Amino acid sequence: MEQLEICIFSAFLILLHSPNAVPVTVSSGNPRVEVPENADAVLSCVFKTERDSAPRIEWKRTGKDVSFVYYDGKFSGDYAGRAQIDGATVTLYKVTQKDTGEYRCEVSATQDRVKLGETNITLKVLVPPHTPLCEIPSSAVTGSTVELRCSDKQSVPPAIYTWYKDNNLLSVTRWSNITYTLDTNTGTLRFKTVSRADTGQYRCVASNGVGVPKSCEGKHMKIDDVNVAVIIAVVVVVFIILACSLGVYYAYRQGYFRKGHSGRSFWIPQCHGISHISSQTLHRADDINNTNYSPPQDSQDFKHTKSFML
Repeated sequence: MEQLEICIFSAFLILLHSPNAVPVTVSSGNPRVEVPENADAVLSCVFKTERDSAPRIEWKRTGKDVSFVYYDGKFSGDYAGRAQIDGATVTLYKVTQKDTGEYRCEVSATQDRVKLGETNITLKVLVPPHTPLCEIPSSAVTGSTVELRCSDKQSVPPAIYTWYKDNNLLSVTRWSNITYTLDTNTGTLRFKTVSRADTGQYRCVASNGVGVPKSCEGKHMKIDDVNVAVIIAVVVVVFIILACSLGVYYAYRQGYFRKGHSGRSFWIPQCHGISHISSQTLHRADDINNTNYSPPQDSQDFKHTKSFML
C-alpha cells in the first residue's frame, strides 16, 4: 500500500514538471466583433494559468502605433470612463467609427513556465447610410451620353445604390430594350444615348443593411430634341464672320493699309458685297494737306467708272 502511494506521488510530480503540462492560455469567444455605431462592444478574453492565480492583464490597441487600453489595473486615455473589465473581457460603451481597429488581450503569469499568453480581436463599427450626394443633370439633348452619379462615403460597410425614375425602381437586369446601365456598387446610372422617353424625376437610395436606407432629393431631368435649324444658322453666321475677317487680314498682309502705298487697285471682300477701290483714296487726306494740290476743275474727274476714286 505504501509503495502504491509513492508511485502515485511520483507520477504527479512527473506530470507537474513535464513539458506537456498546460501553460497559460488565452483565447476569445468572438475574435471578430461587429456592432452598430453608438452600441456597446464586448471584447471577449478568456485565460487559464498553470499556477498563477492573479496574472497581470493588459489590453492594447495595435496597428501602426501600439497604445494601451487597459494597463496597471485601469483604463487609459479616452477609454477611461467609457469602458469596463470583467475578468479579462472588456466592454466599450457607445463605440464610434474611430474605435474600429485591432485589439490584443495579454495575460502575464509570472509563476507559470510559459509566462505570456495573448489573443487578438478585430472590432468593426458599422455606420448606417447617410443621405447620398446625387449628381443629376437638369437637361440634355437626344442622342447624347448622360451619367447620373450617387455616392455615400461614410457608410460602413459601403452602400449599395438603387435608382428610381418617377418613383419607379429602375431594374439592373440587362433587358434588350433597356437603354441604360446601372452599377449598384459605384452608384453610376449611365445612358449611352438618351431619348425624350428618358425625361423624368430621378433619385438615388443608399443602403448597407445597417439602419434605415437614405435617399437624395429627386431632381427632374428633361431631354430635348436637337434644333437642326438653329445649328445650321449658327454655322452660316460663323462662316460669314470668318470669311470677312480673313479678307481684311489678307489685305493687311499685302500692305494695302500701310502708309505710303499708292497707285494700286485691289479688292476687299465685304459683308454686303465687293468693292474695287484704289489705294490712292486711302491717302487722299494727305494730298489735300499738300500746298501744291489744286482741286480738279473738270467734273469728269468725278465720273463713276468700274474703278473710281473717292
